Amino acid sequence: MMIRRLSTTGLVSIGALLLSSCDKDKAGDEEVRLVLQITVDGLRGDFLELHKDQLGPDGFRRLMNSGVHFTNAHYHHANTETVVGHSTLATGAPPAVHGMIGNAWYDRRSGQLGYNFEDAGFPLLKTRETTAEVAELDPSKQGVRSNGRSPGRLLAPTFSDTLRLATDGEAKVFAVSGKDRGAIPMAGQGGKAFWFSTSSTDFVTSEYYYEDYPEWTKSWNGKRLAEAYADTEWELSGEPGDYRRIAHDERAYEVDLGGFKRSFPHPYGPANHPLFPTRLLTSSAGDELVADFAATLLEAEELGKDGTPDFLAVSFSSVDAVNHFFGPGSLECEETLRQLDRTLAEFLKKVDQVVGLDRTLVVLSADHGMPVMPEYAVEIGFPAGRLQPQEVVDAANAAASELGVEDAVKTFFRPYLYLDHEAIIESGVDKSKLLEQVTAAIEDIEGVRLAVASDTPPSDAPRSRISSNHHPDRSGDVYVAQEPYWFLFDKGPVACMHGSPWSYDTHVPVIFSGPRLSRQQVGRSMRPADIAPSLSAALGLGPPAMATGEILEELGGSNP
Repeated sequence: MMIRRLSTTGLVSIGALLLSSCDKDKAGDEEVRLVLQITVDGLRGDFLELHKDQLGPDGFRRLMNSGVHFTNAHYHHANTETVVGHSTLATGAPPAVHGMIGNAWYDRRSGQLGYNFEDAGFPLLKTRETTAEVAELDPSKQGVRSNGRSPGRLLAPTFSDTLRLATDGEAKVFAVSGKDRGAIPMAGQGGKAFWFSTSSTDFVTSEYYYEDYPEWTKSWNGKRLAEAYADTEWELSGEPGDYRRIAHDERAYEVDLGGFKRSFPHPYGPANHPLFPTRLLTSSAGDELVADFAATLLEAEELGKDGTPDFLAVSFSSVDAVNHFFGPGSLECEETLRQLDRTLAEFLKKVDQVVGLDRTLVVLSADHGMPVMPEYAVEIGFPAGRLQPQEVVDAANAAASELGVEDAVKTFFRPYLYLDHEAIIESGVDKSKLLEQVTAAIEDIEGVRLAVASDTPPSDAPRSRISSNHHPDRSGDVYVAQEPYWFLFDKGPVACMHGSPWSYDTHVPVIFSGPRLSRQQVGRSMRPADIAPSLSAALGLGPPAMATGEILEELGGSNP
């Protein structure tokens, strides 16, 4: 099956894209051989503009200068977290449809908190002696009971699933990330996913994908490339005068990862240190390792080498990790972006060598943005602070107690408060009345902007995003949103946390670059959910089955 590249006059139909064997040689240089979806975890929508003077010509700028750059892309769901954003990018649907309403949620049937793609039926394949895979410093992995992983909980088909179905399974689909929740949704049900192990520093996968690792994977892991960083330091790559944030190198509210320090240079420590893998991911080293593994996969799996278009998703995780511990206004964030730009340039060079960028349709985006840390907001005169989740639980329980329902809260895992439905039924209290009293009590807490029943019909932008995030079997009873720049998170040694419905968390860049696309900057509003159906349309395919996003006309297409 041969699929041509983007048309200059419009997105071509699937019939026009199927070429006879006699036309193959003549049209070979017009084919899209590879769809490359790059996601930078935590790349806020204004980062590229803020740091444009520090970007080289061959990384982010290469895509910006050769493609269609959407500068006003916003997610339309409220809980702007990693798995939610990646799943929306993959499916073209909101969390209300694809089901990934948060990195974790309370399972009422088991009575326990569950991690998104956890699946005991598909254990991780061993690369070393241990299969332990729960990162101690990853707050999103609270409640993980198994190291097994699969896409089984993703409730909507992805673009990559659509591509495989349209090509009778001939399209190769792979996803690589620093995080499991960054790779698994992009690979969909039929692709292969690999992610960085925060236990071993290997790239791992589960029995869902393979019975045993491919030989090239064994070879890559066997090189122990991560260990080359042991007993070295993460250093600034430029001179102090090159940095806008040089005065932000050490701030008391940043997190020191057990000796990683709050200022440059940051020592990685020995390879056997329990925090060594986390330190790698919380620096430019994490992105370098992801890119190297993805480049090896690209060549070993011979992507883009035949007439059937293949798909590779690469999700870089270090910007997000650095921002969690040092903040987006930190020198560490600035350095991570500078070094990611060079890493991206080298990776694109590899793609050009192996496949040809003239035969590669690239889309770059992010899964969410990031706020400044509340202490920094206060420093520059903006009211902000840190909310304790227990305050929310206590206020809710007190309000329910006034109506005769004791210990009404089952759990609170931000942003959702889960109530004890059995206790409410036994009390005879009208649930809507209880919700009204509980939400009012929570909104009285300083730092809380909204506390609403999570199935509340949309009446304004925040409530519309909350409604878009609501899945009846997974979401809690009450959605709690903090005031802008306030910090609200359950546990974990993090200094900064995304996940709000406010624009600094919803705003991300979207850049398409590829055959027959020319430089264009687009300021109109669009959604990252538009990416998946637009990729499908670019290849002449129908949209992913449950996609609600629209086809982007700036790419040469139109909606039916």
